[in-house]
Amino acid sequence: MSDKTVQLRYFASIRETLGRGEESAQTTAATLGALRDELIARGEPYASALARGRAVRMAVDQLMAKEDAALRDGAEVAFFPPVTGG
Repeated sequence: MSDKTVQLRYFASIRETLGRGEESAQTTAATLGALRDELIARGEPYASALARGRAVRMAVDQLMAKEDAALRDGAEVAFFPPVTGG
């Protein structure tokens, strides 16, 4: 596995929990799900913001994606809670 640099963006309650809207990160993760697990492993506040029991939607390069989506070097990854509205 090779290291990749990805741009992470956080929205809504996830951004509030983490106290930041974006960051750049090095990862060896091959998939979006593996990246989420790497972030959870950082400990708090990532562990609670992105916990497996929480509904978290994800996108890669501004397209909605599932956990098995492949990551590439330079990808933009976004994490956000499900949107509800009326």
